[in-house]
Amino acid sequence: MTRYKNVNGVRIQFTAEEETIRDAEEAEAVIRIQNKADAQIAADAKKASGKQKLKNLGLDDDEIKELTGA
Repeated sequence: MTRYKNVNGVRIQFTAEEETIRDAEEAEAVIRIQNKADAQIAADAKKASGKQKLKNLGLDDDEIKELTGA
């Protein structure tokens, strides 16, 4: 796909080198976004696991909320 940049109001086509650099930047952005989503999923799983462990110890939802603030 041909890409263009705007330089002082003039539309200029990317060079092959600029295309390569932009492709790499976009690939890195996708990886960062996926890593962030994976980290959130892991954090949510740990939170749920912790709450379940507290329930297994005999605490009810209100007690857990008071202890954890969540």
